[in-house]
Amino acid sequence: MTSTTDALDSFEDHCWRDVVPAETLEVYRAYRRETRIVGRPAVLAVDLFSGVFPDGPMSLAEAVARNPRSCGPAAWAARAPIAALLDSARSRDIPVLFSSQDPETSRATHRPPSERDAADLALDPAFGPLPGEAVVPKRRASVFFETDLADRLARVDVNTLVLCGETTSGCVRATAVDAYSHGLHVVVVEEAVFDRSPLSHKVSLFDLHHKYADVMTLAQFEAAADAILPIPSAGEVHGTTQH
Repeated sequence: MTSTTDALDSFEDHCWRDVVPAETLEVYRAYRRETRIVGRPAVLAVDLFSGVFPDGPMSLAEAVARNPRSCGPAAWAARAPIAALLDSARSRDIPVLFSSQDPETSRATHRPPSERDAADLALDPAFGPLPGEAVVPKRRASVFFETDLADRLARVDVNTLVLCGETTSGCVRATAVDAYSHGLHVVVVEEAVFDRSPLSHKVSLFDLHHKYADVMTLAQFEAAADAILPIPSAGEVHGTTQH
């Protein structure tokens, strides 16, 4: 006899499987669908601030002791997937945008301001932005709230917004819900978003996946992108044909 857990398909094959009971997954069966990229995508890197990334692999307690804004091991683990996602987008000429915060005017959460904010809220130079990539300053959790992001995306005919960054339960979630509310298809790349709390990360991704976004692994995103925007070969880049 096949158990309910054994019957779960790849739609649920994500990081929340160890915290969401099989009975709950069965209740949410009606949400299952094919995950995909719709039309033209763009990648939005949400709040890739220097202060959230630790200097190396360490516990969350140690990272927060050094910098209260740090997201510790989750941020460290996400560095390589974020870089890979951005490289993949750039190689396909997929637009890449970044969000930023002004420490004087931005209040993304109720977190009290700090004298470290100017340095901590600087974008990590390891990721960009590269020349020509837009930076959207924001005042609240969602990158859409009182910004021109929707207009920027409409001007270049973007249909799917692909999200990476932090935190999964905070600014990523708020931005994903607002993107859906603006009529965009939303993709969240699982390994490229992170949170201080593993539980908040997993439950937020579970909720987004079933209601507002397609959560994809980096490999699933690559496969979907290859289907619509394959990376040009060296010959194509230089205007010749390979035989």
